[in-house]
Amino acid sequence: MSVVARAPVEALVAIGANLGDARASVTQAIEALGQLPQTRCLQVSALYRTEPFQAQGPDFINAVAKLETALTAPDLLQALQALELAAGRERPYPNAPRTLDLDLLMYGDATLDSPRLIVPHPRWHERAFVVYPLRDVSPERIDEATWQAVSAQIIERLS
Repeated sequence: MSVVARAPVEALVAIGANLGDARASVTQAIEALGQLPQTRCLQVSALYRTEPFQAQGPDFINAVAKLETALTAPDLLQALQALELAAGRERPYPNAPRTLDLDLLMYGDATLDSPRLIVPHPRWHERAFVVYPLRDVSPERIDEATWQAVSAQIIERLS
């Protein structure tokens, strides 16, 4: 049986953490994303600090990575969840504080809606901690209405 090579797709991944050394966790996750099979990291946003939004616990450190990957969206999601687990991610209740959170925001121009994965991420445009770093790596995806919708949320650019 032969394996058919897939054309690479641009994927956007939100990265966040608010437990332990959150900044180090985000930085390590960025490095790990570039080491996923059939994947390379094209660009990474600055790091941002935000108060929890629809969540609890200490402030979050957030970023967005632009990847080029030949992994399918479900395989990429599985790889992201494995990185979360390796970082000690637990899910005791919705929006619990976390050692690492990796969300697949967009996978090329694909629209997916399954019980396990929805792409584009259904709430990305409501969250400054996604919109600000996403603008760093993919400014064409942020229109004025999206920017204005999150402008009242407190966010601090760190780097």
